[in-house]
Amino acid sequence: MANQASAGDLLQLVRTGSATTRGDLQRVTGLSRATVGQRLDRLFRAGWLREGDAAPSAPSPQGGRPSVRLEFDDRHAIVLAADLETRHSRAAALSLTGDVLAETSWPVLLSEGPEHVLGELGARFARLLRDEGLDPASVCGIGVAVPGPVDSGSGTLVDPPIMSGWGGFDLSGRLARAFAEASGSVRGPAGGSGGGAAGGSGGGAAGGFEGGALPPVPVLVENDANLMAYGEQRTGWPECRAFALVKVSTGIGAGVVVDGTVYRGVDGGAGDIGHIRVPAGEGLDCMCGAQGCLAAVASGRALAARLRAAGVPAASGSDVRALLAEGHPEAAGLARQAGRQVGEVLATVVTLLNPGVLMIAGDLAGTPFLTGVRELLYQRALPRCTAHLDVVTSRLGDRAALVGAAHLVVEHLYAPGRAEERLTALGV
Repeated sequence: MANQASAGDLLQLVRTGSATTRGDLQRVTGLSRATVGQRLDRLFRAGWLREGDAAPSAPSPQGGRPSVRLEFDDRHAIVLAADLETRHSRAAALSLTGDVLAETSWPVLLSEGPEHVLGELGARFARLLRDEGLDPASVCGIGVAVPGPVDSGSGTLVDPPIMSGWGGFDLSGRLARAFAEASGSVRGPAGGSGGGAAGGSGGGAAGGFEGGALPPVPVLVENDANLMAYGEQRTGWPECRAFALVKVSTGIGAGVVVDGTVYRGVDGGAGDIGHIRVPAGEGLDCMCGAQGCLAAVASGRALAARLRAAGVPAASGSDVRALLAEGHPEAAGLARQAGRQVGEVLATVVTLLNPGVLMIAGDLAGTPFLTGVRELLYQRALPRCTAHLDVVTSRLGDRAALVGAAHLVVEHLYAPGRAEERLTALGV
């Protein structure tokens, strides 16, 4: 990095705490004092950095004042995030450090299709900002969690088993347009921040623009289990090098964070453990079109069907969640059994990944299910792979994907290269 560090690189060093004073930046980068000052000036003019309290330091023989600490200013913009579920959705406005500023939820059926659902989501975002007195122009990006595999290059869903009609649809472009139309605002520097809109995790364009106006707000789309894992890891276990989360709701999916980065596989298919074939699923149809999948026997949808057959009203995983909260004995028994079936698969996952934390989340993530997971996991996995493993439940609950989406957007927009593009577009 010596003598080549850009303003974006300096911002990254400050954000990560690697260098938080002008002197630190000079030592780490090898840049001169004047060059560091010039590049920091760009960040100050953009409103991305601020000066904090004096940094603690050892006494200097030369004396002089303590160095001023540099801080990322998380108040200069906000992030919008949404978590789309099969029967309901949640949306929030968050700070650049992932604090929820305002949120809302509403019933929705993903079966109504992406055109309708994303149009409604854009309107909900605009209404949330209006109700909270937040300026749409302050939105720097939007993150969306979806219950299906996402191609990280295009940001589109790939053959999603429980989202018929959503595969290959331009989610980013549609939501960017819906939000712009509903908010009725012209994208300004605080929101668009120049630098091109990111249509998906890979950064494709989210729609065109005219008359010299800035592009629509960047929209990133990611699998919900991935974002839940990212939000939980960043918030509660930032030092954990290998973190795995399993979401058991309508379907079953897993998110993995390795060395602070979401692991997606070559085309976004990593973590789709709900479609691993298991002996208990033999002859049972899965929504993916195959038979024998883990989701066909241990998901919230599968348990709801079993409860209905026993005369217990339950239409979905959320209904099973409500029954478990009430202490319903039959629901608890089925959840423990489902936990054992998932635990058998997770024994292989844990042996392969050797994570430090395995988190159980979603509608079934309660004591009965967790008990079942632990019974089979510790029985089948190698002792060496479980000796330092924490098996826990979600800390962020229903907000996990929202927080993860916010962190994903911030890491994308303020990465060194992207930050440089945005600073140039801002004219600073």
